[in-house]
Amino acid sequence: MENVEKPWPALWSLVIGFFMILIDSTIVSVANPRIMEGLNADINSVIWVTSAYLLAYAVPLLITGRLGDRFGPKKLYLLGLVVFTLASLWCGLAQNVETLIAARVVQGLGAAVMTPQTMAVITRIFPPDRRGSAMAIWGATAGMATLVGPILGGVLVDGLGWEWIFFINVPIGVVGFILALRNVPALSTHPHRFDIPGVLLSAVGLFLLVFGIQEGETYDWGTITGPISVWSLIIAGLVVLAAFVAWQRFNKGEPLLPLGLFRDRNFSLANLGITMVGFTVTSFGLPLIFYYQLVRGLTPTQSALLMVPMALISGGMAPVVGKIVDRVNPKYLAAGGLTLMAVALVWNGLLMQPDTPILLFLLPSAVLGFANAGIWAPLSTTATRNLPPRQAGAGSGVYNTTRQFGAVLGSAAIAVLIQSRLAAELPGGQPGAGGGEGMTMGGSLPEFLHAGFSTAMAQSILLPAAVVLAGAAVALFFAKPKPVQGWGAADGAGQSAKVDAGLDSAG
Repeated sequence: MENVEKPWPALWSLVIGFFMILIDSTIVSVANPRIMEGLNADINSVIWVTSAYLLAYAVPLLITGRLGDRFGPKKLYLLGLVVFTLASLWCGLAQNVETLIAARVVQGLGAAVMTPQTMAVITRIFPPDRRGSAMAIWGATAGMATLVGPILGGVLVDGLGWEWIFFINVPIGVVGFILALRNVPALSTHPHRFDIPGVLLSAVGLFLLVFGIQEGETYDWGTITGPISVWSLIIAGLVVLAAFVAWQRFNKGEPLLPLGLFRDRNFSLANLGITMVGFTVTSFGLPLIFYYQLVRGLTPTQSALLMVPMALISGGMAPVVGKIVDRVNPKYLAAGGLTLMAVALVWNGLLMQPDTPILLFLLPSAVLGFANAGIWAPLSTTATRNLPPRQAGAGSGVYNTTRQFGAVLGSAAIAVLIQSRLAAELPGGQPGAGGGEGMTMGGSLPEFLHAGFSTAMAQSILLPAAVVLAGAAVALFFAKPKPVQGWGAADGAGQSAKVDAGLDSAG
C-alpha cells in the first residue's frame, strides 16, 4: 500500500472527472432527436455520435492502463482531462454531424487516458479488505453517471440547447483539474516494456469487430465497398483478437495484457460480469427514451424525470452497499442487483404501450435504482481484491476495457435490433415508413404508428434484460474472498511476484 495520508480527498477529486466522462456515454441519448433536427442527420449517424465516443474510449484502455503504471497515474489523468475538456468545447461548436462525430472521437481518447488511472489509484491507496467503501463510491459514480446523464441532458437540451450537454464539461473539467492537481498523490512508477505488436493487434481487432457490428444493418449485412463486406470485417476482427491473445500467451517479454491476472477466478468472472453490465446500461436507455419522446410526446426533461427514482435510490443505497460489501460474499449482492435490473427492464417492456399511464414507469425506475446500487461496488471490489500495486494499471485497464467493450457492443446491438424491429412492426415494413421520418424530424409520431413503434421498442429492451440476467448467473460463481495477508509489503512485491510467476508459467 502506498503511503498516502489522505486517500479520501484523492478519491473524491478523481470521481469528479470520472463522473463527467461517463455521463458523456449516456447524456447524448436524450438529445438524439434534437441533434437529428439541429444537424439534419439521420438516426444511424446520430447513433454514431455515441458509438464513436465509446469506440474511441474502449480501444486504448489496455494501453493507457499500462502507461499509468509506467509514467504515473496522476500525470496521465491530468493529460486525459485536458484533452477531454477541450474536445467537449469542440463538440458544442460543431456545425454538422460529421464534425460532431470527429470531436467525440477525440473526447473518447481523452476519457480512455483518464479512466484506468482512477481505478488504479484506488487499488493502490486502499487495502483490499477496506476497499469496499472506496469502490462503492467509484462504482456508484459509474452507475449514477449512466442514470444522471439522461436527466441532466434533458434539462440542458430543453433549457439551453443540445450544445450545452458538451459545453457544461468545460467548467467541470477546469475544477476537476485543479482538485486533482492538489489532492491526487504522485504515486511511484513501475518500469514496463511497451508491447507494440500487442497495442496494434488489440486496437485493430477491436475496431474491426465493433465497426462491422455497428454498420451491419446499414449495409444489409452485405458488401460495404469492393471486396470489403460486413462479415469480412467481423471475422477479421475476431481473427486479429485471437492473434492478440496468442501473442500475449507466447510473448517472452512483457505483454500488454498480463494473462496471469486471469488465473484469479474472481478477476475473470468480474470482467465477464462488467462486460454484460456495460452492454445493458448503454443499450436500454435508447428504446426507452425514443418511446417516451416519440410515442408519448414527452420533452427531454419530462422523459428524463421518469428516471429520477433510479438516480435517487441508487445514490442513497451506494454507501450502504459499500459498508456491506467488505463483510459478506460479494456474489450475493451482485447476483441480486443484476437480477433486479433484468426484472425492471422486462417490467418496462410490458408497460411500453401507447396508452399506459405514464406515472407507472416510476415503479420500474425505482427498482432499477436498487439494482444499480447492488451491482457496481461488488463487481469492482471482486475484480481488484487480489491486484498487486505493480499490476494495478494493467488490471484496471482490463476491467475498464471489458466494461467499455460491452458498452460499445450494447450500443451497436441495440441500434441493429431497433432498426430490425421497426422494419417488422411499422406499416410498409421499413423503418423509414413513417418511423424513420418522424425520428429525423424530432417530433411525435403520427398516432397510427404508435402501436407498432411501441411494440418495437418493447421488444428491443428485452435484449439488455436477457444479457444482464446472464450476468447474474455469472456472479453466482464468484469464489468466497480469502483473507488478505501481507498486502502492500514492499509495495506489493509479494503479490507482484505471484502474478509474474503466473505470467511466466502462462508464457
